[in-house]
Amino acid sequence: MRAALAIAVWAITFCGKASGNSLYVGPNEVYRTIASAVSASVAGDTVYVAGGTYREQRLKIDKALTLIGKNFPVIDGENKYENVSVLADHVVFTGFAVCNSGVSSMNDIAGLKIYDRANVLIEGNRFENCFFGIYAQKCTDCIIRNNTLVARKIQEQQSGNGIHCWKCDNMQIIANSVTGQRDGIYFEFVTHSVIWRNISSRNLRYGLHFMFSNSDTYAANIFEHNGAGVSVMFSNHVTMLHNYFRDNQGDAAYGILLKEISDSYIDGNYFVGNTSGILVEGASRVSMFRNSFRSNGWAIKVQASCQEIELKGNNFMGNTYDVGTNGSLVLNTFDGNYWDKYEGYDLNKDKVGDVPYHPVSLFGMITEKYPVAMMLFHSLTAALIDKTERVLPSITPELLKDNHPLMKPLKL
Repeated sequence: MRAALAIAVWAITFCGKASGNSLYVGPNEVYRTIASAVSASVAGDTVYVAGGTYREQRLKIDKALTLIGKNFPVIDGENKYENVSVLADHVVFTGFAVCNSGVSSMNDIAGLKIYDRANVLIEGNRFENCFFGIYAQKCTDCIIRNNTLVARKIQEQQSGNGIHCWKCDNMQIIANSVTGQRDGIYFEFVTHSVIWRNISSRNLRYGLHFMFSNSDTYAANIFEHNGAGVSVMFSNHVTMLHNYFRDNQGDAAYGILLKEISDSYIDGNYFVGNTSGILVEGASRVSMFRNSFRSNGWAIKVQASCQEIELKGNNFMGNTYDVGTNGSLVLNTFDGNYWDKYEGYDLNKDKVGDVPYHPVSLFGMITEKYPVAMMLFHSLTAALIDKTERVLPSITPELLKDNHPLMKPLKL
């Protein structure tokens, strides 16, 4: 409903701007710089910018304007400046190549930064070699859509985040591609916002990072080959739907880290080839339904600090270890999942195993504490350790079990 309302507001806004004047910028036009056209314009005007390179130092958009680039004109920050600063509501910025912003350890310099504004649309642009790509500060009802952001920094301190939102509400981050930044997308103190259909890959730290952000949804995104996939920390009421977490690998990598979060929902996601699919620490009241865990190191790690974590109707297939934990206290529910390592039987043919499945492997607990033990993974010793523990459980948590394991994988 909020998305439909936002689209309607944009349609009304654009119709209202149709009566404004048009100003043209280019080598053969009246205005040779974008700044001079912005200075000469009034609210509601449209500024068309021809292809070429524009060194505007810091371009300030302080009126409700539509800026349209033709053939992707380059706004070059010369590795010194913030390229574009949006200082007005109802600004549209589309069709530009924003390159070479300044870098600072003291200020969050961006290719484009929106300052305390509402109803701004940033669409169809390219951001290359920027410290922060797009930065929204204290903004509401803004849309960041169909942009490509590429950075090539090697060290985190030399790179900011691709799309960074701070103290914002009702933001829409849609169908962007972010590569090579510190974090692909970063939400800090952001509420009632949507992250949809983005691709965040090969970023130095996280594909997506949440901090103190509540009542948000991210759906149908791809997070792959990042230092770690997604980190959701100190947040609540976060909904995570139909995302792909692929090949996020490293010593401490995972598809999702859930740390100190509550009242959240994870449904229909795919975790493939990650060091850990999900790592959960200090979380409570998190429901995980209809997710697929395939070919991960650990499918899911649930620390003893968690409670009321519910896993139902998930598929666990081809993972080295299905579940890991660091204690014997179990305050969570595993029920009605498919486990390809389950060796039980179904005498009454109801497609549910007749004996519970204990997904925690003793050898998995050993290798988590002593990683060097992985050298014995395919050995007879490792197999004997796990078989003995299943017959005479003594170390793995007895209460961490699936009482109704499925005999066949679910169609997800």
